[in-house]
Amino acid sequence: MSKPIVSSFNEWDPLEEVIIGTLDKVTVPFLSHEMKVFIRKEYWDFYKKYGGQPYPKEFVEKGVKALNNLEKVLEAEGVKVRRPEPVRFDPDKRVTTPHYESTGFFNADVRDILLIVGDTIIEAPMAQRCRAFEYLGYQDLILEYFKSGAKWLCAPKGSKSSELYDYEYPEEDMALFRGEPISDTNVSVFNGRFITTEHEICFDAADFVRCGRDIFAQRSHVTNQLGIDWVRSILEPTYKVHNIKFRDPSPVHIDATWLPIGEGKVLSCPDRVCISEDMLALFKNSGWEIFYPPPGEAKAEFHMSSRWLSMNILMLDPERVVVEKDELATIKFFKKIGIKPILVDFKDHYMFGGGIHCATADVRRRGELKSYFNN
Repeated sequence: MSKPIVSSFNEWDPLEEVIIGTLDKVTVPFLSHEMKVFIRKEYWDFYKKYGGQPYPKEFVEKGVKALNNLEKVLEAEGVKVRRPEPVRFDPDKRVTTPHYESTGFFNADVRDILLIVGDTIIEAPMAQRCRAFEYLGYQDLILEYFKSGAKWLCAPKGSKSSELYDYEYPEEDMALFRGEPISDTNVSVFNGRFITTEHEICFDAADFVRCGRDIFAQRSHVTNQLGIDWVRSILEPTYKVHNIKFRDPSPVHIDATWLPIGEGKVLSCPDRVCISEDMLALFKNSGWEIFYPPPGEAKAEFHMSSRWLSMNILMLDPERVVVEKDELATIKFFKKIGIKPILVDFKDHYMFGGGIHCATADVRRRGELKSYFNN
């Protein structure tokens, strides 16, 4: 029997087909209260000024070029690349629901919305109102995969009413990225508080990483426990979904914090160490090696992220990795551990909040479902 067109069990088996996002039509999100945890404070004035409008042309052109660069590099390495239809809301015709209005955001970071587990595509509900209708750009692609035999599941979209967000979340604890002073006593998230509540199911797919039969998920500002429990309910018993926690003052997506790069190998951000003792024991007792990469050094704007997008890489297979060409320390690091870096000019996409892993969803990897842990 031929291999299903959708088949991806982990983050490192040989990559055959991938979806890359698009920036052709992109709108600046409003600086609403719940968005402040995602946007660096030094850029708040930018979002106050441009919220609801198209991004300035010069930013978009650079971001589009970065995504196109990635497409060319992957195709040169023999990977089939698919792109979604851009979704753009007319700022004069905002999408209106019973609970909010939105002009949208973008379709650049496909990893955030599509969780692919084996032959199943799980469509995330998203937590941010500006991204609630982002799934529309992927409908034609997913329908094509569905007709070819893939399973297609959509998480409950929810209302995204005001009850989903903590409007008393202290502003001084918002958007705390590395380089800013923090302590365990003045950061709300260390006390179990997030901008999203448990009012209804919400999650971004990028808060999950796959290691065969074991999937690791973090509670974050965009993924609540109900969301993790929903994913667990549809994947178990074939897969085991674990909660994992890090010392992160602003957790949003796991893949620049904890990213498996091969059987028995995982990248761990040294600034956001794992604090789940049971998960650390699981990895160590199963013979996994934890690697701590160097900080990012590419000169770029980071509106919605930290410099650790340098470790937001894409494995082509256990021996090759796609890395931003100006992340020289990261390139050196991979060479040292015996993995060949494939370079791409991608840093101009950083300002939109995503790295190489964020901008991709691996539809098909050449490998089988396995268990990599003693559990």
